[in-house]
Amino acid sequence: MENYHRLEDWLFWMDELSSNDYVVVDNFLEGHLLKTIREFFQSHFDGFTKAGIGALGDNIVRGDIRGDYTFWLDRQRDSALDGFWRLIDETMFIFNRYCFLGLAGYEFHLAHYPQGGHYDKHLDQFNTRNNRTISMVMYLNEDWQKGDGGELGIFLKDDTSFLVEPIAARCVMFKSAEVPHCVMASNKPRNSLTGWLLQQPSALGQFFG
Repeated sequence: MENYHRLEDWLFWMDELSSNDYVVVDNFLEGHLLKTIREFFQSHFDGFTKAGIGALGDNIVRGDIRGDYTFWLDRQRDSALDGFWRLIDETMFIFNRYCFLGLAGYEFHLAHYPQGGHYDKHLDQFNTRNNRTISMVMYLNEDWQKGDGGELGIFLKDDTSFLVEPIAARCVMFKSAEVPHCVMASNKPRNSLTGWLLQQPSALGQFFG
């Protein structure tokens, strides 16, 4: 099976993530795959629900903290995204083969931030669940311009921070338990495909492997 990215590119990205706790990859989603995901997004938009915070039974909707709507993906049901699932297989293989992470599965959702939507600073871990290992955010926005908002704020251990622009086909990967982050208020609708690569225990929460 043909890979989406060259091994030398993957190794460079893994070195960046290992050194900095994050990596930003432009054109991670190739053109046809990006088009397929966008079309799936639009055709399933009526199924999006208001996102909450917390895991499982602790999940509550707090619009003052988080303002997006999500649609959780399932590999068997959402076979129209076969290309995306193959890209995640490739990603999982790289992390396990070259970073020795022992990843056991993944969970992904589509996310829509309406105008004014934001997400306060947080970590991608829960008090009752800590198996999220690598976070991935892939942007689907068309014609994003400076001033449109919706940037990803990254906060590092040395007390520095910076903003990542949500440019189409860009992917941000970071260590889920190590990198606090936020989503700045969007001045126009902002769309992404967001998820996590999981270690054991793999049976908690939304899990598809």
